[in-house]
Amino acid sequence: MSVTNKVAIISKPGKPELATIIPHLLDWLRAHEYEALVDRETAAHLKGCKVVEREESAKRKPRFVIVLGGDGTLLAAARAVAHAQIPILAVNLGSLGFLTEVALGELYPTLEAVHENRCGTERRAMLHCQLVRAEKCVAEYSALNDVVAGKGTIARMADFDLFLNGVLTCNYKADGLILATPTGSTAYSLASGGPILVPNVDAFVITPVSPHSLTNRPLVVHDSAQFEIRVKTTPEESYLTVDGQVGTPLRAGDRVICKKSNDHVILLRLKDRNFFDVLRAKLKWGER
Repeated sequence: MSVTNKVAIISKPGKPELATIIPHLLDWLRAHEYEALVDRETAAHLKGCKVVEREESAKRKPRFVIVLGGDGTLLAAARAVAHAQIPILAVNLGSLGFLTEVALGELYPTLEAVHENRCGTERRAMLHCQLVRAEKCVAEYSALNDVVAGKGTIARMADFDLFLNGVLTCNYKADGLILATPTGSTAYSLASGGPILVPNVDAFVITPVSPHSLTNRPLVVHDSAQFEIRVKTTPEESYLTVDGQVGTPLRAGDRVICKKSNDHVILLRLKDRNFFDVLRAKLKWGER
């Protein structure tokens, strides 16, 4: 048997059910002539298996990536492979699962569909973000969900100016400011009162977190805009946070510059399921 394709597996840490799932998954991949590239969390459930770090998996050019976990695991995987345009099959082992919509019971029928090229794809926009301090870029990130400038545990509000395409849009005195993609509109932005954006709409949403002024409402803008958040004053514990997972402390005078990324995430999707099916299932729309 000659292996002609590679598949990367990225797993959520601390999920005991992976000990049962992963050996069967590797048996399926071998039977279909795939070589498995496993991350450290996946390898913890195998013996004598070589680890391929998540950040290195794209260099090995897998045909697609299998994510076993929740939406957080998918967000981390997306940032690791989006630049290489590698499709992701996301299997939900978490609680909500807006993005990881494939249930565990659907794993193998979905894999068969992917193997036989019967599975659809969906492209999701990303944000590119730079933190500029004293006119130097000190950090650079990509985000699938959102970029958040916000305070930590200190009660005092932060003070931000928002510019769109160089034009002052608003001054916010708030706990934070969320810049979300359509994908991220169902995450922190939604919890803070923002609207739900359909994934293929060409827009981003700006949502203030607990603003001092009740007239500061979420704002939807075209995704061609360049966003600049200028940090005027900030509590001692304030952070720039990307997808709720990575980030860096903020200082007064910092500028956070964001625009639509040249990269996008490719999700493998069942063709008979749409975004509103997911909303009805996850948000219990229509139930009494």
